[in-house]
This record gives sequence, structure tokens and C-alpha cells, in this order.
Amino acid sequence: MSFDPDAVETLAFDSYGTLVDVTAVAEPISERVDDFDPSLVAKIWRQRSLANAMVGNAIGEYDAFYEMNRNALRVALETVGVELDADEREEILSTYHELPVFDDVRDGMERFRNLGYDCYVVSNGNEEMLESLVEGADLGDVLEDAISADEIEQFKPQPELYRHAADEIGTPIEEIAFVAAGWWDVPGAMNAGMQGVWINRSDTLWGPYETEPDLTIDSFHDLAEELEAD
Repeated sequence: MSFDPDAVETLAFDSYGTLVDVTAVAEPISERVDDFDPSLVAKIWRQRSLANAMVGNAIGEYDAFYEMNRNALRVALETVGVELDADEREEILSTYHELPVFDDVRDGMERFRNLGYDCYVVSNGNEEMLESLVEGADLGDVLEDAISADEIEQFKPQPELYRHAADEIGTPIEEIAFVAAGWWDVPGAMNAGMQGVWINRSDTLWGPYETEPDLTIDSFHDLAEELEAD
């Protein structure tokens, strides 16, 4: 498929890795991990957190994403042989409340709003995480709402959260374009019925799916130009 701007009425965005930079957790890790690559610890942490969520979906168990992150951080540290006490791990975990926003996000959101599109966040993050994200990124005035997995106790890329978001937004699901950096998140949205826009922030590889993104972009401004050309 190819992107159809004429069909887009509403924009929805993933949060972590799309609006804010999760790789920034490497900095507080580096302050406590002397003999190991902090970026490796951060990568294992992120991968384990996502795996926890997907397995939780598969076996019908739900816990808030912050708790998933807490468990995943412990596993990541133990995997590389780092011993930190609970207070030190909590200090690292709290970084998720103050992650830096990507440079193109604020200006891009303003362009979308000026073009007449309502913007939403649809995230696996729990409600407290999303509140701190929106406040810390100063996006409250350009977002209509943030929709959390907490509301239905199901994580993306299961179709239920995307469909729940469409119901909450009040826009037919096929008229929503979903923007995410996750190579697993975009096909999930497309499977649920949204148009899928992949922002490849980490220079990663797509797939292995026969389905391709409806649109691949490097920044929010690329999407704004597609919509402006409509």
C-alpha cells in the first residue's frame, strides 16, 4: 500500500522512541556502570521490556508498563553482571519521567495542528508515565489526549489498543494515520486498520514482513509535507 493523505482525518503517535528518546537512559546507567557499555545495558533493558509486554499479552497477564520496565532493568543489569541495589535501580528507572523530546516533535506537532489535524498519543506506557511525558516534553497544548494500555490492560501490537484508541478518539480507524518508530508497532496499527507511518529514528531494518509501511519518514516534517501536498 501507499500513503493516502486524502484519507487521513486524525494523527496518532507512539510515545517512547517516537516522541522521546529512550536511548537517553544510557547516561544515568553510565554513572553507575563502570566496566560495561551503558548503551548495551540500555538496549537489553528496552528489548526485555517490550518482550515482557508481548508475553504478557500472549498469556493474559497484565502489569503496568512502568512495572514491566522495573523488571526489565533488573534483568538487563543481571545479564551483564552488574549489581545495584533497589534504590539505585529506582533512580535509573525514574529517567523514564524525564526523557528528552526529539528535536522535530514540537515544531512538527504545531504544523499538524495548523493543518487542521487533531493529534493523539497511543502508548503502552501507563497513565502516570504519559502524564510526565506530555508535561516534560511540553506537548499539552498540541495533543488532544494520551491513550494508555492501562485503559484496556492490553499492550500493542495487539489490535485491541489501536481499536480502543479509535473508539476513544471518535474517528473511523481507517481515517487515522499512526506514527511510530517501532518496527513492530507500525504493522500492528496497520493490522488493526490504521494507515502506518514508520519514522525510522534508529536506522533499523523493517520486517521480516510482507507488509510494508504506508509511508517511511525521517522526521515529523516529512509527514507534514506529505499532508500539505494533499
